[in-house]
Amino acid sequence: MKKIRNFCIIAHIDHGKSTLADRLLQTTNTISERDMQAQVLDDMDLEREKGITIKSHAIQINYPYKYGNNAPKNVEEGEYTLNLIDTPGHVDFSYEVSRALASCEGALLLVDATQGIQAQTISNLYLAIENDLEIIPVINKIDMDGAMIPEVMDQIIELIGCKEEDILLASGKSGIGITEILEAICERIPPPHGDPNAPLQALIFDSVFNSFRGIIVYFRIFNGSLKKGDKVKFFSTDNEYFADEVGILKLGLEKKDQVLCGDVGYIITGIKNAKEVKVGDTLTNVINPTHERIDGFEDVKPMVFAGIFPVDTDKFEELRDCMEKLQLNDASLTFELETSQALGFGFRCGFLGLLHMEIIQERLEREFNQTVITTVPNVSFIAYTNKGEKIDVHNPSTLPDPTSTDRIEEPFIKAQIITKPDYIGNIMTLCIGKRGMLIHQGYLTPTRVELTFEMPLTEIVFDFYDKLKSQTRGYASFDYHPLEFRQSDIVRMDILLNGEKVDALSALIHRSRAQEFGRKLCEKLKELLTRQQFQIAIQAAIGAKVIARENISAMRKDVTAKCYGGDISRKRKLLEKQKEGKKRMRLIGNVEIPQEAFLAVLKLDD
Repeated sequence: MKKIRNFCIIAHIDHGKSTLADRLLQTTNTISERDMQAQVLDDMDLEREKGITIKSHAIQINYPYKYGNNAPKNVEEGEYTLNLIDTPGHVDFSYEVSRALASCEGALLLVDATQGIQAQTISNLYLAIENDLEIIPVINKIDMDGAMIPEVMDQIIELIGCKEEDILLASGKSGIGITEILEAICERIPPPHGDPNAPLQALIFDSVFNSFRGIIVYFRIFNGSLKKGDKVKFFSTDNEYFADEVGILKLGLEKKDQVLCGDVGYIITGIKNAKEVKVGDTLTNVINPTHERIDGFEDVKPMVFAGIFPVDTDKFEELRDCMEKLQLNDASLTFELETSQALGFGFRCGFLGLLHMEIIQERLEREFNQTVITTVPNVSFIAYTNKGEKIDVHNPSTLPDPTSTDRIEEPFIKAQIITKPDYIGNIMTLCIGKRGMLIHQGYLTPTRVELTFEMPLTEIVFDFYDKLKSQTRGYASFDYHPLEFRQSDIVRMDILLNGEKVDALSALIHRSRAQEFGRKLCEKLKELLTRQQFQIAIQAAIGAKVIARENISAMRKDVTAKCYGGDISRKRKLLEKQKEGKKRMRLIGNVEIPQEAFLAVLKLDD
C-alpha cells in the first residue's frame, strides 16, 4: 500500500485536464502508440465532438520512481501504482467531480497560464479541501504565447497559501514538466490508509451497463481485499452476489485474481437490474462483513426539471428501460412518471443544468436509439396553500389554483463571476436585468475582478451562460451554489392554440417577465406551425387573461379559378360555400405541433 497513489485532476473547463491525462499515460507507456489519440480517456463520441469531459474516467498507471533532488525521506524508490481519475470541468457536472474526490487522497489543481484562476477552479478546490486532499498546483499551457506565468503564480499562492517552489510548470500538449508531475504525485500525495486484514469495505463510485455481462461496478477499496469468487453484499439493498470477475482499470478492464486494499477496481456479478446498484453505496464480504458504511457523497440535488416523452407513445416501456440504464452511468439523473394530455406518458426528469439536459437527450438518441420530445425546462418551486400545506412544484400542471395559494417560493443561488474590469458594466446590466442583487465586488489582481450576485435560479436556466460569454467576449467564468427558497410572484403561463391549452408548452415564470416571454413564444410558434385551411390563433395567457396573441392566417385556395367569366353570383356562391366549409373545419380542426416547437422555447433569442 505504501506504493499506491490515488489522485484526480481538477480544473475549470478547457484548462487542459484531458490533454495532461493523455501525456501522463503516454509518458508512462500505459497506452501503446497505436491506441494513443487526443482525449483518450473520453470514450463517448459526444465528448470528443464538444471537446469536453462529461464522465469521470479512472485508469491505473505504473511508474518507476527514482529519487529526485527534493525527495522526502519516507518515500521509497521503486514501481508505484497511480490510480488517476480525470474529471469534468463544466459546472453542470460538478457531481462527477465530488464522486471522484471521495475516492482519492490527492488532486492536481490545474490552472491555464493564459487565463489564470477561474470560477470553477475555486469551486473544485474548495470541494477538494473539504475532502482533506493533498493539493498539487500545476500551471498548464506555459508554452503558449499569452502565458502569464508570474501573475498566475501569484494568484495560486494567494488562493491556497503555498510556496512558489511547490507550483509545477507544465504543458500537456508538448509534454513539458510531465516527469516532475509524476515525481510530485509519488512524493507529496499520501498513500491510502486502511487495514488489508480488516473486513472488506469498498466505496462504489461508478457503474456502467454492458448488454452481455450485466452491470459493471467500479469501486475503491478502503479496508480488506476482494478475490474472484467471493460472495459480496451491497449495503443499501442487502442483496448478495458472487464475484464472477474482479480486476483493475487500464484502458479496458484487466482481470486479476484479487484487488487489494487501497486499489481502484471493478467487479462483475451478473446483475441485470439497474435498481440493485446505487452509486455511493458500500460493498462488503458476506462471510466477514463490515458493519460500518463509508460516508460516500451526498445525494444529488437536481436544479432543472423537464418532461421527456417518446415520440411514439408505444415506445414508453422501452424508454423506461433506457432511462434506467442511463441512470446507472449517470447517477445525477433523476426521473419519475408523468402524463401529458398533448404527449401521453413520459418522465419528469431532474438535471443539474441545461447542458446536462442536452447531453442526456443526445445520449438517449445515440446510445439507445430513442427519439424523444423534451418539454419546457423549469426549476423546482414550493407553493404554500391557504390551509398551510406545502407542495413541491416540479411541473406547471401541479401548481395549485391561485385562489387557494397563499404564496410561492422560488430557489435563489449565489453566482460567482470572475472577469476583467472592462466588462463590469455589461455584467451588472445583465445580472440586474435577471433580477440579481450585487452582494460583493473585489479585485483578485489588478486585472481580475470577482463579482458575487444573489439571483433566482429561474433566470439563469435558459440563456444566462451564453449571454454572459457574449457580453464579455468569453472573458468571464461563472459558477453558482444554491441558497434558500424565497417568496416570489410566480405565475403559470399557458399557451393556447385555437382556445385549447397545450400543457407541454406551459411555463412557470415571474409575472414581470411573463408578457415579454409570452410574446416571443407566440412569434416563434407562428414561424414553426404549418398553415392550415383555417385560421389558427396562438395565445399566451395567465389564468383567463390573454397577454399575447398571434394569428396564422388560413391557407387560401382559389375556388373561383375555374370561373372564366359569366355572372358574379356564380363566384359569390362558390366563396360562400368555401366559407361554410372552413367554419366547420375550425370546429373540428386540431393543430399538429412539430417537435421543433417544443425546443423553440430554449432558443427564443436566436
